[in-house]
Parts: sequence; C-alpha cells; structure tokens
Amino acid sequence: MLDDRPALVGEVLTLESFDRLAGTLSGHSFVKLVVDRPTSEIHFINHAAHQFHAYYIAEHVLGISRQQLEAQVDAYNAAFYVDPDRRLYLGLLARHRSPERGEFLSLETVEVDTMSTDMLRYLYRFVRERVDPAIPLLFKPATHRQEQQLSEIPETEMPRIAAHEIFSAAPYVPLQAGTAEGRLRAFADEAAYRRADPPLQWYDIVAMERVPDDIPRLSGIVNAAHTTPLSHTNVLAAGWGVPNAIQLAALESIDAEGLDGAWVRYEVDPAAAGIRLSRIARPPAVDSPPAWTASRVNVEPPESRATPIADLADLRAGDAYRYGTKAANLGELQHLLTHGSDRLLGWYQVPRALRPHLLEYARRLLGVADDADPYDAARDLLGEIIVPRGVALPFAVQREFLESSADVQQEIGKLKTALELGATDIDARCDRLRELVRATRVPDAIRRRIDSALVTHLGGASRFVVRSSSNAEDLAGFSAAGIYESVTDVTTVDAVVDAVREVWVSLLSARSVHLRHQAGISLDDAYMGVVIQEQAAATMGGVLVTTNPLAPGDFRNVFLNVSTSSVQDVVAGVGAPMQYLFNTVEGGGRTVSLGDADRDLADADRARMERLAVIGRLLQAHFCADYTFSAPVDIEWVADAERIAVVQLRPYAC
Repeated sequence: MLDDRPALVGEVLTLESFDRLAGTLSGHSFVKLVVDRPTSEIHFINHAAHQFHAYYIAEHVLGISRQQLEAQVDAYNAAFYVDPDRRLYLGLLARHRSPERGEFLSLETVEVDTMSTDMLRYLYRFVRERVDPAIPLLFKPATHRQEQQLSEIPETEMPRIAAHEIFSAAPYVPLQAGTAEGRLRAFADEAAYRRADPPLQWYDIVAMERVPDDIPRLSGIVNAAHTTPLSHTNVLAAGWGVPNAIQLAALESIDAEGLDGAWVRYEVDPAAAGIRLSRIARPPAVDSPPAWTASRVNVEPPESRATPIADLADLRAGDAYRYGTKAANLGELQHLLTHGSDRLLGWYQVPRALRPHLLEYARRLLGVADDADPYDAARDLLGEIIVPRGVALPFAVQREFLESSADVQQEIGKLKTALELGATDIDARCDRLRELVRATRVPDAIRRRIDSALVTHLGGASRFVVRSSSNAEDLAGFSAAGIYESVTDVTTVDAVVDAVREVWVSLLSARSVHLRHQAGISLDDAYMGVVIQEQAAATMGGVLVTTNPLAPGDFRNVFLNVSTSSVQDVVAGVGAPMQYLFNTVEGGGRTVSLGDADRDLADADRARMERLAVIGRLLQAHFCADYTFSAPVDIEWVADAERIAVVQLRPYAC
C-alpha cells in the first residue's frame, strides 16, 4: 500500500496520491518534496513516516543516521538551503480551493532557502512536469526576497500566488489549541451579543463574526471572520488558555446543525482540517466552580503611600509595586537604552535547535565579522527606538484621591461586601461607583503636583497620552489586556487631570472587577498608577510579539502587526491590520495578511520592521525573568519617518 511507503518516487503525483501522503496544518493538506538533481528524481514524502525533510533525506537519500545529521546540522542546512551548487532542492506542495480559482496546488520552499532566481525557475518547471497537469500549480513566495525575485519572471512562465492571498482566504486558523466542554452561544452580530439572554457564563463558548474586545472570561471562542492574533480578545484567550480559532462559515454550520445553545465539546487542533463541535450531555462540571478558580493570581503587596510622581527615566522594573507594571517597564527600557545590559544577547547565547548557541546568526543579522563581539552592534540597533518622555503617577496619588471623598469610600466598602457575599448586583454597584468617582473633584494639591511634573519633565510637549499602569495586569495567569483605559490627544492640565481620573475609573469597571475577582485579586490589592507621556508623532503603529502565535513551536519568527491609522485599532481588533512574520535567526520576512490595506508596505518600511523584530529579540532577553530567555514579550510601538517609539512592553501570554 502507498501509505506504507516512505515516499512516492519517480511517479506523477495525482490528487489521490497527494491525499494519501499528506499531512494537515491549519486546515491545509500538504506534501513535502525533495528534488534530486543528479538523478532527476523527485521524492514526494509520506508525512506519516517522515515529518521533516532532513530526516527523510538522511535515511533515504544520503544513507546516514539522524544522529550524524544532527551532529553537523549547520553544515547540512547549508548544503540543503544555501549552497548555490546544491544537489537537493526542497519544497512543499499544499492543496487549496477558492471560489475564484477552484482547486489548485501551491509550491513553496522553506523560508530560509536562498535559491537564486534561476533555481526557483528550475524547481517550478521540474515539479510542474511531475504533478498531474490537470491540477493548476502556483508558486508561493516564502519570503519578501522571493517576491522580488519573482518580479523578474513573467507570470505566464511561473504562475504565482502571494502568501497573504492564501491566508486571507484560509477557512481555518487555529489561534489557541485546546479542548473545552460548554454551552455554545452563537450571535449573528454585536447587537445580538449585547442582548445575550441568559447572560454569558464562564462555561460558555461564543461564536460570532468577530468576538468583541470586552468579553468576560469564557471557555472558548470561535471567530467566523479573519482577525489578528494580537487583538486584545485573542491575547486574553491565550492568557486564559481556552481554545480559540478562526473558522469561516462557522455560524452557518452551527445554524444548520442546530448547535446554538447546545452543550458541545469544542476542539481546536492545528493538525486538523477545522474546528470540531460535537454535541454532548450537559457536563456535571458546570455546576461547580471552574477549575481555574483554584489557582489564585499573586499580586506583589503594593506601596500606596508617600510615593512621589516620578520621571519615567528614573524608574526600574522593581518599581512596579509603586507605579504599576507599564510605568516600571518603560522606565526599565529607558535605562536599557541609556546604559545597555549584559542580558541583551541572552536569547542568542543559549542552546537552540541542536546548536550550542545562535551567536553566529546574531552577528550576520547585525552585520559584524564572524569573530567579532556583536554587543556594540546590538546597542547601536537599539538606537532606532526611543521611549517618549513621560512621568508616572504612583498608587499613592490614586489612594489620596479616593480617600478625599467619604462618599467614594463608602461605596467602595459596599462593593467589597457585595463581592464577598456573591451578590447579584455587582454590575450596578460598579456603575454607580464609577459615576461617583467621575463626579468627584480631584483635589487642588494633586492637580498642582501633576502640573508641576508636566512643567518639569514634559515642557514643550503639545499633546499627551494618559495610560493605565496597574499592579493588577501583566501577571502570570492574568494579562488584563484591554480592560483598563488610555486617553490620547490630551493638551491642557485640566484635560490631563480629567484623563487621569478616567484611567482610575477603569479600575472599577464591572468587567475589570469581575475578571480580577475571578482571578483571586481583591479590590483591596488592586491599584492604578498612571503614565503621562508626550504623544509621539506617528505615521504607523502596531504590536510586535516575540513569538509566532500561529505556530508556537516556531522559535525563529516573531509576529508583527502594522496599521497606518492607529495602534489602538490593532489591539482593539478594529479593522484588520497588516500582519508579518520576521525571522530573527536567518533573517528575512513574509507578509501574512494585508488586512484592510490595498497594498503592502514599501520595501524600506518592511526592512525597518525586520530590524524592529530583531530589537524585539534583544528586549525579550533583557526582560525575561529566567535564564532560558525564552519568555516572549508584547511590544506596542508607533513610528514616524525618524524614530520608532515603544509605548508599552509587557510579557506575552502564550
């Protein structure tokens, strides 16, 4: 039987044989291939037998053991992907269907492959001659470099399709693998979601076109339209560890099967062709508190008295217990940019992928000699980013404000009691308390201190951003992405004070109170610091995470979203940003999605984003708490023609 063979060799590939050899990833079936030039043979590899090109080549082409291959991994990788006179050409065929094109196969190389234009031509022609001629074959550039190479080749000679075209039409994108059992709630639009009756519960699995940013804690998410993995909603799902996927036409399937309101088992598996929704009996577990309530989130005891307003540049990471995580991280970053760090190259210094370290790759990316210390070049690269000037208001100022009103204190006491008793009117109490806080005048003494800090540290700034900086966010097991407020385009001291109060108010929203209470963070332990920064000029902005949320096992790539309108659009899930992957080992990048844009970024801007990706790796190493340097970071940034401004840096839950 064909299924028992390691590969199909010397035969034309049909769709039938493709299916019998194929593996599946994110809804697409694929077959790996190896072209042996001296023998003019093509090997279509059986995925069930060999999941990696290299191991198949070792056993069936070179006649060596895996151990021999791994012992000289860099030499073999150079022979497979870099040598211009190489014997073997490696590729991958994937099967697709679209309304416009019908059924077709795409051919691509591994992203690190450095084939010349003529080599790409040869590979396409060779494979085209050995695949059923009735099946359209389109070449898919694996990198921006290959896109430029293909511009030299007529499309009639080498038909092609961009990666972002395939991704934007992908019927299934697993955002967070996992399994959950709960009640499926399908909503045709956001208005229906807002009218949800009965109200959403922790055991619900929500399906709608795009799940809104202000979701409560749920057991699963199904997006029926494309979205970015870096929206607040999807970051929260990653932090909660709940299954989450994009599945086009999910609402139609749910309706056809009558699953809305049914109890289901929901599975998201990257190796599957799509999500699985199976009807089940009502799980007994939903009658008990959810398992995650047994894990309480630890909050460092806050310092909430006698702390001054500080220049951001004077803060370090250890000041989070007084000023909040965002302020402390921005201060730490400013210190790093000024003074450097012996942790800077940590990610490249530890063993990865069968190698003792990746410093030689860091040298190539940074453009230094093979025997040179890359540290100075890394410091120079960091010179492309800045932290906008700013001041940090400590928890002490918030406490002073809240204690200035006896009415506010009384309402806070009532809310605490209601939470302890499990009262049903928490939302109404939070709403009353928020309106009371908004109506409470900020004492003149606080106003004068804020004004003095702005004069001293931010004189000359015309616009400010006022951001939250709580101690109850960016914690292990509690990211709190998007639950606190930021206010932009603030100009006067009165507007700044009003914005500061609005940020304080966000600590008391019903959603934030519920999420913290579920995580075991009491109202007494939650404080809000505030960052007031000069608003950086920007022609574009976005979010970078130093991992690939679409493939967590991918250690090379970082994921970057770009909007030419607003960074807030990216994180709030408003509109669709451009999405990119950049390789921080061998270099290069590729466009995953154009989002709402009608064209890709210019080459110069993509090159700039590639450098930002490497900067992200350096920052990851500095901010990682342990010595594996593996914990990814989430970086919000804005940029103009001159500089890239980092406006937030925090751990990324994945």
